[in-house]
Amino acid sequence: MSRRSGILEFAVLGLLRESPMHGYELRKRLNTSLGVFRAFSYGTLYPCLKTLVANGWLTEESGNAPEDALAAPLAGRRAKIVYRLTAEGKEHFEELLSQTGPDAYEDEHFAARFAFFGQTSRDVRMRVLEGRRSRLEERLEKMRVSFARTRERLDDYTLELQRHGMESVEREVRWLNELIESERAGRDLKGPESGGPARHDTTSGAPGVLPRPGDTPGPDTPDDTAT
Repeated sequence: MSRRSGILEFAVLGLLRESPMHGYELRKRLNTSLGVFRAFSYGTLYPCLKTLVANGWLTEESGNAPEDALAAPLAGRRAKIVYRLTAEGKEHFEELLSQTGPDAYEDEHFAARFAFFGQTSRDVRMRVLEGRRSRLEERLEKMRVSFARTRERLDDYTLELQRHGMESVEREVRWLNELIESERAGRDLKGPESGGPARHDTTSGAPGVLPRPGDTPGPDTPDDTAT
């Protein structure tokens, strides 16, 4: 299994732990709500879903997901396939959620983990945050050494690009320091109104907003009955 497919499976399990969904709604949430996967096709999502069903972690049901249960059925259309987390799937997701190994510190995997921090215990959050900070501090030191060695041989634009990269990593380290301080103080991150640390786009290293479910509508897709 590739690292990216493993991240996708983790995110799908996490979303379905919140509520059963059909394929279109899952794709929309992955693309617009988590801030992890910017775009991917149904050709990527449905093989992942089939694997999770085959492993016994999901079930397929013919019917409406909760968000459109009140909608009138359209004549001539098949019922949507709804994916639901099984007890084994919930147990597997909780096991994945508790892992704090090196993979949890990598860019895209960390973003997926952070998106589900609300379901993660505080001690696990601390280990992941501290591991991510250590990983970025190592990266930053290597970038500074490389910058010092090559600055005399590079043109201004290349230097500016390297400087931008270092500043992005420095900003994320400062953001992580704020999060770690809040966790140590026993404060949960609820959102801007709570006075906690600002949200951050963990996929790029630059400061920004981590979208919340429902913030941005996904593109309309006519057919979500595929399996």
